[in-house]
Amino acid sequence: MAKNLLIVESPAKAKTIEGYLGKDFLVKSSYGHIRDLVKTDDAIDVNNNFVQKYEVPADKKAVVSELKKLAKEAETVWLASDEDREGEAISWHLFETLGLKEDKTKRIVFHEITKPAILKAIENPRKIDYNLVNAQQARRVLDRLVGFELSPVLWRKVKPSLSAGRVQSVAVRLIVEREREINKFKATAAFKVTAIFSTGKQKELFRAELSERFEAEAEAQKFLEACKSAIYSITSLETRPTKRSPAPPFTTSTLQQEASRKLGYSVSRTMSIAQKLYEHGFITYMRTDSVNLSDTALNAASAEIHSAYGDKYYQHRKFKTKSAGAQEAHEAIRPTYFEQHTIEGDNSEKRLYELIWKRAIASQMSEAQFEKTTAKISISTRSEQFVANGEVMKFDGFLKVYMESTDEEQETNLDEENANAILPPLSKGQELQAQEVKATERFSRPPARYTEASLVKKLEELGIGRPSTYAPTISTVQNRGYVVKEEREGKSRQFNVLTLAKGELNKEVKTEITGAEKGKLFPTDIGAVVNDFLVQHFNGIVDFHFTASVEKQFDEIAHGLKEWTEMIKSFYNPFHQEVETTIQTAEKARGERDLGVDPETGKRMSVRIGRFGPFVQIGENAENEGDEKPRYASLRTGQMIETITLEEALELFKLPKKVGVFEDKDMTVAIGRFGPYVRHASAFYSLPKGVDPHSVTEAEAIQIIEEKRKKDSEKLIKSFDENPDVKILNGRWGPYIEYGKLNVKIPKGKEAKDLTFEEVKALADAAEKEPKKTGRKFAKKK
Repeated sequence: MAKNLLIVESPAKAKTIEGYLGKDFLVKSSYGHIRDLVKTDDAIDVNNNFVQKYEVPADKKAVVSELKKLAKEAETVWLASDEDREGEAISWHLFETLGLKEDKTKRIVFHEITKPAILKAIENPRKIDYNLVNAQQARRVLDRLVGFELSPVLWRKVKPSLSAGRVQSVAVRLIVEREREINKFKATAAFKVTAIFSTGKQKELFRAELSERFEAEAEAQKFLEACKSAIYSITSLETRPTKRSPAPPFTTSTLQQEASRKLGYSVSRTMSIAQKLYEHGFITYMRTDSVNLSDTALNAASAEIHSAYGDKYYQHRKFKTKSAGAQEAHEAIRPTYFEQHTIEGDNSEKRLYELIWKRAIASQMSEAQFEKTTAKISISTRSEQFVANGEVMKFDGFLKVYMESTDEEQETNLDEENANAILPPLSKGQELQAQEVKATERFSRPPARYTEASLVKKLEELGIGRPSTYAPTISTVQNRGYVVKEEREGKSRQFNVLTLAKGELNKEVKTEITGAEKGKLFPTDIGAVVNDFLVQHFNGIVDFHFTASVEKQFDEIAHGLKEWTEMIKSFYNPFHQEVETTIQTAEKARGERDLGVDPETGKRMSVRIGRFGPFVQIGENAENEGDEKPRYASLRTGQMIETITLEEALELFKLPKKVGVFEDKDMTVAIGRFGPYVRHASAFYSLPKGVDPHSVTEAEAIQIIEEKRKKDSEKLIKSFDENPDVKILNGRWGPYIEYGKLNVKIPKGKEAKDLTFEEVKALADAAEKEPKKTGRKFAKKK
């Protein structure tokens, strides 16, 4: 038996570390947290200093049992969970649950999994830091209290099965408020004037833009008329050197943002890949808000830059962390070995690693140097001036490796490209010829909807959440159905273009698509209703300043400056009183809105949240048995209670509609709980994505039915006369038995097509008696 038992959170990390330590060490994984608060409402004793009641979940009992046995046999137990608060809490839970002794337990931390870092950690053990543990306890307790007390209020006052969280509710508020800003936004138009100038020499053409914009078309037209007889000359020519500096190395939030912009990764995917890279020893710890690089890292980066690019590309830099609450770790995210430009692994791991490597190495490289030229061009018939900008790179510096992206790049119009193209040789006083002058109508744009990454950026700016909470927050608001990430089709909009070329002025009406969205976050109706209810009755919970101050208090607890139970008490008592008052006095919130009157029946039309989502209602609820019942229609994807119009609502009642007859039976198109469908002979056929249920033809409906039947026949391996609900089907992972509502695996060695009905029934009976699985065998640390 090894003298030393070293416990980490994940098997991958255990495997990597085991290779660095000798035979005296046995490295085991706890598979994340080994215990959690009990699920019942007595998990926290609010009357007894918030004492918590923990339990080891069923799926962790075997792990705990094995670790207990190994800990008893070892001379020393090394707790090597992550170096942040969450990791410290895991070490404390291990210490308590395994019944470890103070004198034979050592706590070690490292922010990279390399042999030198592990050996250095072993040489410098410490005790469990109870300030960090208390900060984590405070967060866990506060979030449990908020969730446990707020959720029942939402069940009663809004809709059953809802839940609320402290940081998640603030994230939803940001998205709801941004959506309302966009809905209120009224676009204004102005004419942007550009010109293509020639020096008179062949191919010496360049683009310039008028510094003013014209609000009215008549003004733009008048300007272009004046340009017909104008003489153009360069009134000023300014050339100056400019420099561009590299961005600092990645923190958790900047990695999430850049991986979203450059690689298209979701926040949770970025963190999942980064976790693998860390556990395999490729990068430093991925939950950090520090931009600092250690001296060892700076020296390694310097050596690599000198070796790979040459002396002139190196520039030593020390970045300082601006975030006031920076505390999670001591170093930015960087490669553990700078000489390793790429790694072995799947494509997503390679791409993220290369992004991290480039960003870190670029942070220690020289500035990029440019020569920027600005030419101002006078118009003899007008007072305005055209301005042409040109840029020439004199030395690429850090741009040889990496250039940071911005959210604004995603929003840029195509007509703004080439703003900094290379200009031909020009001189002051030089006359130019205008090949073309164009006035293009351009509309102001509403604020951009949040992407996952830009929401993280906003949360960080507000001081809400920490590196370990961004990804879970973004996932939770989507999983709860308060926010959806999706694509939305834009609407076509016409715009005018006036062009002066060869002395002639022409007008053209063009069409553009506006408002198309990809991978943006939209609030759902239930998200908006819950947000409004919380803002009205629990403003403190969704207040940005309050939530940021709570984070600061967690930091103070982590530094031993505040008693955690006092902090919780000062929050909980007024909050609990608010809950009691709201349950007694608040009215139900359904987000109901009057739309007007149905022109056909003269009855009131309204829209609100129902059991299965938002719906429109024509008529009042029937009070007496003989009263006429109201009619209902569900909202379509992309429609919202707040913005649906009377005309759009009336469209919804055009379904269900008969679209034709097939095999002597009617085909009806309707929209159900799971989307639009064709109903035929008591069977339902989903409409393919993008097919408008209002415009489905008889031929299209028949095609949808026949294609589904063909697909089903290819899927069917065998059916049984004894029971038509029992089938053997081809599934994604091979053949399986569909026995009513039960899906049953076919044992190895059994040929699907040869199974008899009796054998199938026996397999289904056995499957029904099997105990249901409660979850994954091992839950990952979140």
